[in-house]
This record gives sequence, structure tokens and C-alpha cells, in this order.
Amino acid sequence: MRRISSDMPTTDMQYRLRRQEQGLADVQSKLGTGKRIRALSDDPMAAARAVRYESYLARLNRYEKNTQYAMNHYDTIDGYLTKYNDVLQRVRELAVAGANGTDGPEENKYRAVEINELLKELVAIANKTGQDGKQLFAGDKAFTEPFRLVEGSVEGGGESVIVRVEYRGSGANRRTEISDGAYTTLDFSGGEAFWGERMNIVSRTDATNYRVNEATSIFVDGVEIPLAAGDTAAAIVSKINESAAPVKAYIDPESHGLALTGTNPHLIRMEDRQGSATLQDLGIIRMTNDPYAPNWNDSALVSGGSAFDMVIRLRDSLFRHDQEFAGSQGLGGIDLALSNIQSHLALEGSRRERAEMAFFRTNEEIVNVTVSLARETSTDYIDAATELGMMDFAHRAALQTTAKIIPPTLLDFLR
Repeated sequence: MRRISSDMPTTDMQYRLRRQEQGLADVQSKLGTGKRIRALSDDPMAAARAVRYESYLARLNRYEKNTQYAMNHYDTIDGYLTKYNDVLQRVRELAVAGANGTDGPEENKYRAVEINELLKELVAIANKTGQDGKQLFAGDKAFTEPFRLVEGSVEGGGESVIVRVEYRGSGANRRTEISDGAYTTLDFSGGEAFWGERMNIVSRTDATNYRVNEATSIFVDGVEIPLAAGDTAAAIVSKINESAAPVKAYIDPESHGLALTGTNPHLIRMEDRQGSATLQDLGIIRMTNDPYAPNWNDSALVSGGSAFDMVIRLRDSLFRHDQEFAGSQGLGGIDLALSNIQSHLALEGSRRERAEMAFFRTNEEIVNVTVSLARETSTDYIDAATELGMMDFAHRAALQTTAKIIPPTLLDFLR
């Protein structure tokens, strides 16, 4: 049998009053923090949805920063490509003036000297770094100066001039995520933006009886192309053509060797998988200890130069006072370089526009997700204030009632 003592009403009332005080404290906390969910037990379903919203909101904020960086990066690239285009336009003006047939050798020599200085400016632009200190046109070799000048002498030059410009960068592989699963390429490699002619590479090694010894792969412009044991040269040609690499391969009818042609003006990059020598055996590339040196096989026929090669070719023709060459191949090479840089300007503009659209779309999503998150977790101040008033009134009434119900104690009689 349960024993009933005089302490039971007091204990029970204290328990009930503490429960009311805890409820008041909870409502006051919701009003103070603006959060209606302080623990998962407050609303398990809403808490689960809130976690998903917070995770998605964190990703959206990351995408917003990525697109903002991409837009700033594209603006920087656009400025330098525009300057490069302006310098090339000036070179073209000098080419037209030098090929008109009315000026003598001395005037053309002055033009050649100016073109040599403009060539230095073109290389300086191509070697520019961005605001983050990374090279803009070195591909994923962000801290390697992409172009190196080689000086020497040429016929009619009279002093040391630029005779070759070497590309030491790599492909443009830096990307950034601008939405779930969607990426944009940040850079243009110098081997793409500053090229003039489509490259042609023809091996002089007969590949009629060639077979791949074991399963391996080759890389063409950064695209990995797997090869199986027993693959013939024809099979390699087929796999290259089916890949995403911007080249077309074929078997040269004269040398019976592997040959490749770029589908657009760019520096074709080829390498064997580490430990393999497929392209070396086919006479396309050779081993070199210099990672920046051209690695074409000495016997291979390689044609198709950079925009710098086009400028050098024009300058040398003016030094020689070869007006016919300057007006045909020299001017034609500059036009090819201009066409390529302008196409990359258009491509850069398209990428920037896409990044801007992604930025605005992400901003809208951030607002919508923030509203959904607030709907699940934020306090409704009107309801909370009403609830607080009701609970405060009830608590005061409970205190007054308790004071009347609790029986007198010995201390009351001692007063």
C-alpha cells in the first residue's frame, strides 16, 4: 500500500511548476535564438529536412564562389587576349605595308625591327599571370612560364633577334564545378590560343608489320587511348579517331607510317604511358630528359607552327625584302593566327556567359533553399509570443493556486 504523507502535495506541485518553468524557458529560447529546433527530438522530420537543406546550401555557396572566381578569371583572360589581338592587328598592318611593292629594303627593314619588338610584346602577354599568381596560358602547369624566347641572328637582321619561341606548358585541364556535376574549363593553354596553323605529324617509320606487345595506352592532347595487345597500326588509327582528341589519324601512303593532323590550330601533344614505348616504336616521339623540349622523333615530318612562328616568318621576309612572300605566305600566316585568337575570344565569351548564368541561377537557388530551411527551423514569432503569454499567465495562476493549496507548516505557526 502506498503511504500518503504531507510532503506529497508539495513535491507534486514543485514538479508541475518546474515543468511549466521549463516550457517557459523553451519558448523564451526560441524567441531569443530564432530557432525552433534545438534538438532532434523537437521535430525529427523537420530536423532531417533541415540537415539536407543545410548540406545543399553549403554546396550552393561553394558553387557561387566558384562561378564568381571563374567570371573574374575569364575577364582577366579576355583583357589579355584582346591586347594580343590588337598587337597582331598592328603586325598585319605592317605586313600589308611591306608587301605593297612601293617601298625599298630600308623601309621594310624598319618594319621588321618593329615586328620583332611587337613579337616580344606578344610573348610577354602570353606569359602573363593572373591575380592569384598562376600563369594564365600554361595549362595545368600553373607556375611554369609557358613560352621561352630563343634569340639568334637572321639574314638581313643585323643584330640578335628572336628566332624561336618554345612552348613549355601543357594542356588546359584546370576546371571548376559550377553546379552539381557540371564543370567549366578555366584556362586556355598557350598551345591552343597562340597557334596559327593546323599541325601535321608524319612518321617515316614503316608500321605495316607493327603490333602492340601488351595492353597499354597512349595520350593524345591529354586524352588517354587504351591499346590492347596485338593492335595493329590501323587499329591504333581507328582508336585515335574514335577518341575525343582533336586530331585525325591515318596511315601515310608514302612512308606507311602513322600520321596525325589537328582538326583545329593547336599544338598536338603526344606521350606514351609510363613504362611503354608505343609512340617511340612508331617513330612519332623520342625519349628526352628535357620536359620542355619538343619530343618529336628526329625523322618525323612535323609542320604547322604557332602564331609566333607566323610573325617570325613574316619578319624574316621583310628583312630579306621578299615582298612576294610577305604578301602571300607571311600575310596569310598572320591571318590564320588572327582567326584563331578571335575564335578563342569568342569561346572565352561563351564560357563567361555560361558562368554568369550559373551564378545568377545559384543565387536564386540559395534564396529558395534558405527560405525552405527557415520554414523548417525558424521560430514563428507571432505564435511563440502568443504561446509565451499564455504559458506565463498559466504559470502565474499556478503559483497563486499552489500558495493557497499547500497546507501551513510549523514555520507558519512560529511567526
